[in-house]
Amino acid sequence: IFLCAEACEAGGAETLPAILASPDYIVRGYGADDRIVYGTGGVVATDAIPARALDLLADDRVAYVHVRSSRNNCYQCRIDRQGPAGAK
Repeated sequence: IFLCAEACEAGGAETLPAILASPDYIVRGYGADDRIVYGTGGVVATDAIPARALDLLADDRVAYVHVRSSRNNCYQCRIDRQGPAGAK
């Protein structure tokens, strides 16, 4: 878990975070009810995570995506849809 010492906006970049240094990860979709959308999970090469996340987020059943360790299933980060500029 990463926390800001001062108030900050959630967000990221169009590049993968530096913490994703393993060769592959589990990428899995979750619904608005915070439950796994079955059939969406799979082990994905690290450089393929952005494309897989976009594919999953195109599915109306998927509200957000988790990236998890493919070795231990540990949570690494969450990918959300980007809303319009200024939206929260």
